[in-house]
Amino acid sequence: MRGLFVTFEGIDRSGKTTQARMLCDALGSDALGVREPGGTPAGERVRELLKDASVPLGPEAEALLFAAARAELVERVIRPALDDGRVVVSDRFLDSSLAYQGGARRLGVDAVREVNLFATRGLSPDLTFLLEIPADVAAERVGESDRFEDEGAALQEAVGGAYDELVEREPGRWRRIDATRSPEEVHRDVLRFVEEARG
Repeated sequence: MRGLFVTFEGIDRSGKTTQARMLCDALGSDALGVREPGGTPAGERVRELLKDASVPLGPEAEALLFAAARAELVERVIRPALDDGRVVVSDRFLDSSLAYQGGARRLGVDAVREVNLFATRGLSPDLTFLLEIPADVAAERVGESDRFEDEGAALQEAVGGAYDELVEREPGRWRRIDATRSPEEVHRDVLRFVEEARG
């Protein structure tokens, strides 16, 4: 039986990494946690490049690098785990590229989606959590700085708007979560939705 593919999305410092980890801890050995970009030797190298604000990258290069790392992660890690019936919990996935490069960077959501459909061979999450938090509140949280956070609130607000449009396109798989609350309160909602999805 195929497993369940769960992803966490949201602007930077919305709590995705924390919630993905808490969900994996709650599910135990049934779960496999992955992050984007990363999760494979090639993906981690790409992550280093994408996080390094001192290396100039155009929007197209960003999108293609994310897609390349994603292709490796899907092929080598995510699909095998789903085939084994596990719950794969991903800190970001395709929707991040659609929101950041497709929407905020204005490459076009459909164009970025096409590249990633090729990269992932059409794999889509079963359940996606959008952790919602105002950009100014998220900016006050402690976290690792990178090229995207360095661009400030304007980019994060554009990304937030892009996520809203993605939810409107596929409302069935998205769950909006108020991420201004404590991690424990957010986790309770997340776990309830996951248990419902698992039946």
